[in-house]
Amino acid sequence: MKILMAAATALLTLGAMQAPPAPAAQAPLSLWRLDCGDFVIKDYNAFFSDTLAYPPRQPKDITSSCYLIRNGSRYMLWDTGVSAALVDSPIDNAAQTIRLNKSIVTQLAEIGVKPEQIEIVGISHFHGDHIGQAASFPKAKLVMGKGDLDALRAVPPDPRLQPDMLKPWLKDGAPLVETTGDVDIFHDGRVIMLNLPGHTPGHTALLVRLASGAVLLTGDLYHFAEQVPIKGVPPFNTNRADTLASMDRFDKLARNLRAKVIIQHEPADIAKLPRFPQAAQ
Repeated sequence: MKILMAAATALLTLGAMQAPPAPAAQAPLSLWRLDCGDFVIKDYNAFFSDTLAYPPRQPKDITSSCYLIRNGSRYMLWDTGVSAALVDSPIDNAAQTIRLNKSIVTQLAEIGVKPEQIEIVGISHFHGDHIGQAASFPKAKLVMGKGDLDALRAVPPDPRLQPDMLKPWLKDGAPLVETTGDVDIFHDGRVIMLNLPGHTPGHTALLVRLASGAVLLTGDLYHFAEQVPIKGVPPFNTNRADTLASMDRFDKLARNLRAKVIIQHEPADIAKLPRFPQAAQ
């Protein structure tokens, strides 16, 4: 009995001396900004304000940005900008001018990333300047708000929408995740699609928790810096009350996380991130 008790005591002592297993190290997380179009809005007061909050009949330069996220060896695209057909063929109409300098595929090639390496394409909402190059990545899994996907599938179709830009997923059976709430993309708490409806029925934004600090990508919750303090709502948003509630949630998240906010159409905000091909870590 004394021998057994001594052996048990030794085992307990040995167990107490051993440290608990360390949590698995997380893979490095990187974020690149991509050039996905430039716009001149010819009367941004009429275009962007349902309360006529800005100077009338004034033009405004904005941009369209997309983002590449690498989690270890896994790649995600966030938004895909205007159509690659606009390279060297800008659009000019009464409302706006739209240009594109380089396609996403061309930019990815500059850092050695092939289209087939993109595992996930996350789309903030259904507007053409956010889904324009998605079909360049037909083997990726598309993650997008269910409300927007329902609108793209509507019969009869809404003539303002461009569902053919998402043909691999809407018609050809490519993998698709329809979100109705927040989604943890890599299941490690570091890249989260945030359910923020109002601009469109299924609009989302993206939280990226880099080692250097949190980054919040707006989608089209905001379009430019002047909009933020007045909580300006564009006339083409699908739900004004939802928009204001989403702005409130987003602003509180930004404050509580001390996040770097990137308004995806605001050139000054995009400049907060390293210039491509450098990445934020």
